[in-house]
Amino acid sequence: MSHRFFLDAPITSETVEIDGAEAHHLLHVMRAKVGDSVTLFDDSGAQFAAEIIAVSRKSATAKVLERQEVSRELPITLTIAAALPKGDRQRWLVEKCVELGVTDLVPLETERSVSLKKEKSLDKLRGYVIDASKQCERNRLMRIVDSTSLAALYEAAPADALRLIADPVATLGVSEILPSEPTNVIIAVGPEGGFSPAEYETAIAAGWRGFRLGKRILRIETAALAAAAAVAAAYDRLDADPA
Repeated sequence: MSHRFFLDAPITSETVEIDGAEAHHLLHVMRAKVGDSVTLFDDSGAQFAAEIIAVSRKSATAKVLERQEVSRELPITLTIAAALPKGDRQRWLVEKCVELGVTDLVPLETERSVSLKKEKSLDKLRGYVIDASKQCERNRLMRIVDSTSLAALYEAAPADALRLIADPVATLGVSEILPSEPTNVIIAVGPEGGFSPAEYETAIAAGWRGFRLGKRILRIETAALAAAAAVAAAYDRLDADPA
């Protein structure tokens, strides 16, 4: 199996330039040389078999040999809106969301959470997405949008999507709520202290459904990933690409 590398620009020509961080990894970590095979992807949903034909200190040129239509996406769009944890837990959440097939990750601002305001922080999270996509062989990148208030999420969420909100006093789990026919899913997970009573009430009034994840108190990333895994387990067997 050849190593995977991401290109920001669409791959449309017979030869492509690999530079920046990807070139550093290719040349100085993998020690690639002319003639080596690599797999490229560009967020188009396809992957490209390629061969290194030239190298320099800071870049490499690859010849594209074949476009391969390989979808590893869920047959639905799955959005996780979560009050992001701090530090390494944040990176872990992003990586595992990518692995589980989450389509969009929305950093959520709530009454009890701290907002993600630094653009540099958002760029770092998107870098984690690329790294995880290379590892799990997804050819579409999970999108991470700017921080969103809970009120804005309620307003923007499509009415035809299944909208779920983590609620420790709910009686049903995610798998019990999911319809048998695939439907787009949005899951909201609160901060360590949970959503406020007013936030829950507003969600239910807006058509959201509460779900629970057992008797134990879960951390943000555990709750978000457990819910995402339940959706993926229910729908991943179906062969389709929503994008």
